[in-house]
Amino acid sequence: MILYEYPFNERLRTYLRLECLFRRLGDLIARPSPTDHHFALVTIFEIMDVAARVDLKADVLKDIEKQKALLDSYRGNPSIATEVLDQIIGRLDECFAALNAQNGKTGQVLTENDWLMAIRSRISIPGGTCGFDLPAYHAWQHQDAAVRQQALEGWTAALSPLADALFVLMQMLRDTGVPQRVVAENGQFQQNLPTGRSFQLLRLRIDPTLDLVPEISGNRLLVSVRMMRADENGKLQPCPENAAFEITLCA
Repeated sequence: MILYEYPFNERLRTYLRLECLFRRLGDLIARPSPTDHHFALVTIFEIMDVAARVDLKADVLKDIEKQKALLDSYRGNPSIATEVLDQIIGRLDECFAALNAQNGKTGQVLTENDWLMAIRSRISIPGGTCGFDLPAYHAWQHQDAAVRQQALEGWTAALSPLADALFVLMQMLRDTGVPQRVVAENGQFQQNLPTGRSFQLLRLRIDPTLDLVPEISGNRLLVSVRMMRADENGKLQPCPENAAFEITLCA
């Protein structure tokens, strides 16, 4: 099944973008190729760009506190395992403390590394990191993979508090949803959202053998999905077929 996720607000869009970048970074660092490590650096710089949003850190800390308050309200409930509850709250406390302990924006300490910033200033230029432009970077790319990986992991450590917090928050958000099977009749699906609940994320799973691409839109009142299929030129066209898929709304 192919999973598509649709955020209902700008804050979740930022969280999803960062989560995607952090997962990509982990994949790239684990590989030994200099090319992969080049794109790991590209990803680090992309994370720094996204994380430069002034209110991001405050938003994440606020969401952690909100989740802690919600979990604390479950204490004394006989259907809730106290040990598990304490573990989750403890994990949130760790994430809050680590992120709150960082001065300034996430990745700010990396801006003090002149070597990294020289690469960052040229990495968006097509071919801008060639050996004649950045000989020191060229030499670094020819070091052993383990040396490069150690350096990348060191730089990534400055980003880890944000990554850890986002992974925990996004997992908790996704766990609030209950999947349901639905059908897009003639390629169209709409669902009214219940009042009184503020949904933040829509998750859609569809069988890849259907060769369909869902075009998702939504607001606080309504969710709409239109099934599309690529033509011979790769352009998406509406597909007027009935198509079953799974939808999950997370609040």
